[in-house]
Amino acid sequence: MARAKRALGSLKAGHTGTLDPFATGLLPVVFGEATKFSRFLLDAPKAYEATLRLGERTPTGDTESAVAERRDVRVDDAAIDAVLASFLGVQDQIPPMHSAVRVEGRRLYDYARAGEEVARPARSIDVVELVRLGRAGDDLTIRVGCSKGTYVRTLGADIGEALGCGAHLVGLRRTGVGGFSIADAATIEALEAAGMEGARARLLPVEALVAGLDRLDASDAQAWRFRNGQVLEGAPGASPEVAVYEPGGRFVGVGARQPDGRIAPLRLIATAPSQVP
Repeated sequence: MARAKRALGSLKAGHTGTLDPFATGLLPVVFGEATKFSRFLLDAPKAYEATLRLGERTPTGDTESAVAERRDVRVDDAAIDAVLASFLGVQDQIPPMHSAVRVEGRRLYDYARAGEEVARPARSIDVVELVRLGRAGDDLTIRVGCSKGTYVRTLGADIGEALGCGAHLVGLRRTGVGGFSIADAATIEALEAAGMEGARARLLPVEALVAGLDRLDASDAQAWRFRNGQVLEGAPGASPEVAVYEPGGRFVGVGARQPDGRIAPLRLIATAPSQVP
């Protein structure tokens, strides 16, 4: 994060979700006013490519701990495809002990480091895609599309158990977050090499974060009222939050849809004070 801030000459920055220590891939970073809207990517669905080593189980479900159990691997591609299909859809997942989830005020990894295991409430997740990409020996690579809060290493371990041989992740690469793809991303080294002006040219506008929301194109008078804390008449659509734009297409902020259909200001782009239109 510090290197990205230096590359862009920004004082205010934030990320939109962490990666496991051994994972690689896409991590959208927000700067300036965009930090107000980062939660829209925190809540967005994610896409991954994961490599499972079949026949080996580890306590953490990945390479951060030693192999605790080995079993024979006797599964073919048809069995793998059938098991992957069985994990599609909405389901409950128990967070791993080696995670940042809080239970009674403490992170689960703190309990794990102390050698304690505690009950963890299951969380609802949605797995929308599970595709076998390839297999090299006992290493199985899959593509995963899932909701926020999904632990892919737990999913991998559960897949291994369903196959009867156990598994843990030996590779994890995030390839998508919401509408953002790793194919369009820049490495930190590329940003540094481009210089500040070149790095800033790679920045997307703030409204890219809210592209999935319903849109209200406000008049000058409506935009002024919205900026000054007043509610607006309803916008088309049914999403609980609405992106508001003023004439000319400039993004103003996000409003919350009220029970009566009106739009109340929620998060605004900072602007200089203006007179009543």
